[in-house]
Amino acid sequence: MVSGVTGENGAISNMLYEHNGQKMELIETITANNLPDIFEAHYHHEHMDNTMKCTFTPLGDNQTQYTSFIEYTRINWVMPRLMAILLPGVYKKPVKRWLENFKKFVEGQ
Repeated sequence: MVSGVTGENGAISNMLYEHNGQKMELIETITANNLPDIFEAHYHHEHMDNTMKCTFTPLGDNQTQYTSFIEYTRINWVMPRLMAILLPGVYKKPVKRWLENFKKFVEGQ
């Protein structure tokens, strides 16, 4: 935790991801935490920024629809910018993997 109260609006945290030996550090700022309905945050990386909005809609007993919208608001490195234009799937695959991991986590609770 960098500042604020964990999980509350305005809280800023360092996040470290590792996949296949590659590490990525992000700074997360929570912009809206209205769980169980909505969660929104801004993520900063040295080469890019993005925002994420997640909504949770009850579908019935023990079922929830999870919808996420991710928008890259800044990409300042040439290679990722070209990849975003020419190969947008490069950014969609990790997001899909994160969502699948989140699903496994939630269903395992």
